[in-house]
Amino acid sequence: MSDPAALSPVRRALLSVSDKTGVIDFARGLSERGVDLLSTGGTASLLREAGLSVTDVSEVTGFPEMMDGRVKTLHPKVHGGLLALRDNAEHLAAMQAHGIAPIDLLVVNLYPFEATVAKGADYDTCIENIDIGGPAMIRAAAKNHAHVAVVVDPEDYAKVLGDLDQHGGKTCPKFRRKLAQRAFARTAAYDAAVSSWMAGAIGDPAPRRRAFAGTLAQTLRYGENPHQRAAFYTDGSDRPGVATAKQWQGKELSYNNINDTDAAFELVAEFDPAEAPACAIIKHANPCGVARGATLLDAYRRAYDCDRTSAFGGIVALNRTLDAATAEEICQIFTEVVIAPDADEAAKAVFAAKKNLRLLTTGALPDPKAPGLAFRQVAGGFLVQDRDNGLVTAADLTVVTRRAPTEAELADLLFAWKVAKHVKSNAIVYVKGGATVGVGAGQMSRVDSTRIAARKSADMADALGLAEPTVRGSVVASDAFFPFPDGLLTAAEAGATAVIQPGGSMRDDEVIAAADAAGLAMVFTGQRHFRH
Repeated sequence: MSDPAALSPVRRALLSVSDKTGVIDFARGLSERGVDLLSTGGTASLLREAGLSVTDVSEVTGFPEMMDGRVKTLHPKVHGGLLALRDNAEHLAAMQAHGIAPIDLLVVNLYPFEATVAKGADYDTCIENIDIGGPAMIRAAAKNHAHVAVVVDPEDYAKVLGDLDQHGGKTCPKFRRKLAQRAFARTAAYDAAVSSWMAGAIGDPAPRRRAFAGTLAQTLRYGENPHQRAAFYTDGSDRPGVATAKQWQGKELSYNNINDTDAAFELVAEFDPAEAPACAIIKHANPCGVARGATLLDAYRRAYDCDRTSAFGGIVALNRTLDAATAEEICQIFTEVVIAPDADEAAKAVFAAKKNLRLLTTGALPDPKAPGLAFRQVAGGFLVQDRDNGLVTAADLTVVTRRAPTEAELADLLFAWKVAKHVKSNAIVYVKGGATVGVGAGQMSRVDSTRIAARKSADMADALGLAEPTVRGSVVASDAFFPFPDGLLTAAEAGATAVIQPGGSMRDDEVIAAADAAGLAMVFTGQRHFRH
């Protein structure tokens, strides 16, 4: 039985890396500490060019690299050196009998499979970038972490040298265990990437086994609540958003900040910046104001005027470069996070005085039409579905009432539909003139959502000193069909003049008749946007 508390000397290291970042300095540091270096192919050539003494693995195995590099480390003299228990007499005897020397440190990072897929490479190229020998060696070394240290990330190079210095040329067991966990996680993530890519490549939407993986981006102070531990992981995709953003100022993002910022940016991306500036304000993952405007400042003000109370402490997302005038206006109330494709220097200077406000820039907007997967954990498993990338245009709509919507109503109906897609069900959204004027979210009854949204509009009218609620003369979107006429009639009583909804209820005829009787224009999308 190996002693889990034993220090392990490092006399011989095998280095075989695809990512050459920092490997020369690391190898030199090992050599200066008396460690013999083994290596393969391009890594060995690079180290020799740097003046280091290196033994080729082919010299150890007695076999050249062959089959385009597919076979080079799959050999007992490599895996025996990694897997042998140094305190097991039978293992030591086998090593001596077969001329196997121990390998005390393995440094491997894998063929760039994920990067190859991200570049859009063809099937055969992706297959050739699946590493075989690397994962096999990593798993062998990680299994034998009682004696062997394994390194898969260049960021750990300096830590290895520091551990060797601290323990007189040996590695400590606690550090080896941590390295082993990282190693197993890396091979698991690699296999997850391969299997997920292959499921897509062969057109299997529901493979028998599904794996997801991520890389730690940030350890969070806590989760949704202070008693919950949490961390933020990135999935390696290049979709612009909070995971890829640059944070210019402010304290670290919290769990809730990240969740809400993602919701805000995905929503504002629905509105093409080439058409008009747009702003979305999110509170607790629901929009409390969304608007287009003549300028970004105008869009922000119109979004803010939907629900000023809820906007306090919210997340602001913009679809264009943030300017100083908009930044000044945002600073008039407490805002947690502002996210935009970019921000000019004047805007950054404005925010610099607000040390608790986080400013994030992403360089681009996410594509709302792009495919992707979304998953959610449930007890005993998880649900996987396509990202909701459904969009409708005027051409997709079916007018089902005697009155068709006017051109202005049609524009607002399409705007409202985009917003409703991002509101928790049951979702009701009132829009007028390219701005939300009432949002009802997350209610068990669609009628309640309709009433809440109208009431919020009335409250804002009072706060703004308006003669009547802003919902008067608006249009309304419902994320799913009205099962009865009551919800639609509640919207009509509030002042809505046109309706957009999926249709498909058993009582569609009753709902259409009620709309006709109320003088409403109504269109069906044929598409639902539940968001739970």
